[in-house]
Amino acid sequence: MTVGIVGLGYVGLPLAVAFAEAGHDVIGLDSNATRVEHLQAGTSHVEDISDEQLAAVACRLEFTTMTRRLALADAVLICVPTPLTPQREPDLGPLLGAAGALAGVLRRGQLVVLESTTYPGTTRERLLPLLEETGLSAGRDFHLAFSPERVDPGSIGRSLGTTPKIVGGLTPACTERACALYAEVCPQVVPVSSPETAEMAKLLENIFRSVNIALVNELAMLADRMDIDIWEVVDAAATKPFGFMRFDPGPGMGGHCLPVDPFYLTWKAREYDVATEFIELAGKVNQTMPYFCLEKIERALNDDSRAVRGSRVLILGVAYKGGVGDTRESPALKIIEALRERGAEVSYHDPYVPALPALGLTATEDLDAAVAEADVAVIVTAHPGIDFHAIARSAKTVDLRGVTRAAVVSAA
Repeated sequence: MTVGIVGLGYVGLPLAVAFAEAGHDVIGLDSNATRVEHLQAGTSHVEDISDEQLAAVACRLEFTTMTRRLALADAVLICVPTPLTPQREPDLGPLLGAAGALAGVLRRGQLVVLESTTYPGTTRERLLPLLEETGLSAGRDFHLAFSPERVDPGSIGRSLGTTPKIVGGLTPACTERACALYAEVCPQVVPVSSPETAEMAKLLENIFRSVNIALVNELAMLADRMDIDIWEVVDAAATKPFGFMRFDPGPGMGGHCLPVDPFYLTWKAREYDVATEFIELAGKVNQTMPYFCLEKIERALNDDSRAVRGSRVLILGVAYKGGVGDTRESPALKIIEALRERGAEVSYHDPYVPALPALGLTATEDLDAAVAEADVAVIVTAHPGIDFHAIARSAKTVDLRGVTRAAVVSAA
């Protein structure tokens, strides 16, 4: 079987490698010519895929910018970004562009699956009409389904090969065909009744996390006012063996999903005259967390009789989560911008992010020297391999992740 992958990012490339490892030929399409050139040279830009993995299946992988190559595929998976506009409304431009290009080469017998996260109804209302402009009919001449990505970048033990795959086809035959495809690379395939169900399931997963993160972040702000250690509270609550799921507070949400996906549903809900106030409130809480963190930094400097203006602030970690180099929607960026607006001299250390071109910053490599020179070190992202306890013992530290609590207690 030949599988086409449209979009070779953090979702598409792991899929391409997985199908190649399962013995299938893969045609990987991306509009970014530089990315394609690097992949053709055997260089991966996705942290979860090593160059060695690419090399091991190179004979089955074709990377290209030419859409016409997809005509050779038995199945085509669309894995393009679905961002928000500046007005926080769905931006389906990349998706519709990919669908329009695919329609130009669509042939009878092909399976098309959308993996990009979107609002319920996108597959049927937006993707289907574009593909049927070819004169081919979905469910008869070709198959169409939605199967949401469930990627967790940087997480050990959670991958395509260990995570159940939800599949919702336009017709029962579409579902059956898509399930057979994913059974080649997934341990468990979960069929549902429609694309809309699959689309909503993905949003529920991420909204569940968003709302619970907002809850614990709101409690963190209250606990700070009450001089209560919120991480000790969470540790205690997590001992309950039922009715509680642990979520830890932090500087805000980042990445490709949580800050974006809930707003796809709130936007769609307006079409049905439904106000999703709970979801929007959670988004508001999480978006304000960087400014609460800024207040904590200001208080820490004030304790040393320092103003923010002129102070040397070292940001430890600018990626949105530990163990990855992805800075999309990272709260660290907001914190840096706010500190600079107040006149702080900001530097950062992040072994996964060598530079922040948009901010004109380059990561400091000598962590010990940077800590020694800083008036305050701020732990924003808890990357593995960094001795945060040692940092907390040697420098004024604002810990936004709760990773130095043991060191602080022992020092006391």
